[in-house]
Amino acid sequence: MKAVQVTGYGDVNKLEVVEIDIPEPGENEVLVQVKACGINNTEIWMREGAYGKDSKSGWRPEGVRFPRIPGSDITGTVVKTGKQVATSMIGKDVVLFPFTSSGEDGFEHISDDMSFIGSEYDGGYAEYVVWPAELCFDMPLQSFTESAVFSVSGLTAWHMVEQIQIQPNETILVTGANGGVGSLNVQIAAKVFGAKVIAVVGDLTLEGKLKELGATHVLSYKSSDLANEIQQLNGGPIDSVLDVVGDALFSISLQALKNGGKFCISGSAGGQKTELDFRTLYLKHITLYGSVLGTRTEFVRMLQAISQGKIVPVIDRTFPLQEAREAQTYFKKTGKLGKIVLIP
Repeated sequence: MKAVQVTGYGDVNKLEVVEIDIPEPGENEVLVQVKACGINNTEIWMREGAYGKDSKSGWRPEGVRFPRIPGSDITGTVVKTGKQVATSMIGKDVVLFPFTSSGEDGFEHISDDMSFIGSEYDGGYAEYVVWPAELCFDMPLQSFTESAVFSVSGLTAWHMVEQIQIQPNETILVTGANGGVGSLNVQIAAKVFGAKVIAVVGDLTLEGKLKELGATHVLSYKSSDLANEIQQLNGGPIDSVLDVVGDALFSISLQALKNGGKFCISGSAGGQKTELDFRTLYLKHITLYGSVLGTRTEFVRMLQAISQGKIVPVIDRTFPLQEAREAQTYFKKTGKLGKIVLIP
């Protein structure tokens, strides 16, 4: 089969198109013919060594073993089953839950043995992938490409929203609102939980599209007085922040939050380190949440919301599998709206 492997830490020249054997499913696994695979920051950061270098990179202490096939937002058709899996699964169109874990229900994402497809396991930058049968769910939409944009970004966004316990009519600030997670944060907060959303982006030409996704207001992070603009639009401080940017908007977010406000972060594209005056936290009674991925139960709730049309796929562009280098390069450009998807 054709696959794209990461051969080590570095830039996109570490992505190599190769021909390798089709993998065999284990006893409790299925073989999935990949139809689409969305791109995430996670596989780019893994390649670049953002999670650490050598034995320290990856989601597990032992790190990534190269070569590795990246890709975690995967849809496809089951074409073969392991010995302990019912053959009735053959022919099913599925979306893959993106990690394994021995954690109890509700705590899978924080288990020490959480292992990610595309990092600890070979992933979806390939024509075929093997995965545990119990982690393969029915596609929420008929389109493979459209169903492939939710797994990691959608689960991350859904978990962020559930963590801060959004209530109807609260005002939520969403940073990086044009990205894969951000555009879903907008939709989930507004259309599923009934919040008023202030979306922050760099390119205000995206305003109309973000309002279609559920944003009430759209602002540019390039504003010289963003914190005040946020409060003026809202008629006062906001309730919560869903952030994927990190340092670049951290101080502004805290300024805009009300006393007792909540700040949830699940990304640091705008800087991985920041300065924090602890007095801001305790004098305003702000609660901080770190967030990544989510639980299987949340995944099911998300898939239901998608199938009901409450959350819609947002796709910027697709690339053929063999153009993975070009796709990851394009992924890092600014001004996009939504996901980039590879098609084997």
